[in-house]
Amino acid sequence: MSWDIFVQDFPSDAKSIEDIPDDFKPGSIGKTSDIIERIKEVVPTADFSNPAWGTIDGDGWSIEVNIDEEEDCHGFAFHVRGGDAVVGVIGAILQHLKLRAVDSESGDFLVAGPEAIASFRRWRTYRNQVVGDNSRPNPPVEPRQSTLRKLLRKLIRRG
Repeated sequence: MSWDIFVQDFPSDAKSIEDIPDDFKPGSIGKTSDIIERIKEVVPTADFSNPAWGTIDGDGWSIEVNIDEEEDCHGFAFHVRGGDAVVGVIGAILQHLKLRAVDSESGDFLVAGPEAIASFRRWRTYRNQVVGDNSRPNPPVEPRQSTLRKLLRKLIRRG
């Protein structure tokens, strides 16, 4: 399981996913090869030997980057695991790319900093419940299913 972050050309005036029109179709965010190079500017050790499925490993965390195989990229996803430090890496990449992303745990736009760390921790708590990791006591967390369904409908709508 991973904390999933979805990156697209979201409307700049949208304050939340509810503000995204139902008929919204994301535009190109650039060439896939350029996006990969820009990610590597932030994390030089990123491995894109498979351009459609990059990996970024850090001390106690990892990110898989699932990106369009087409040269004209309309979006990609980060699949995140590990410790809190990874949240800063995601924030730095998004800032460098000047792109916005949706956090699958909160169901809204990712806000770098304490909000994103709190969201990642909530996801980890939920994951621990699902996979039965009782190494750390955590309060029960309910998945935000209705928000996630709404988010996924908007993200996959391309025409």
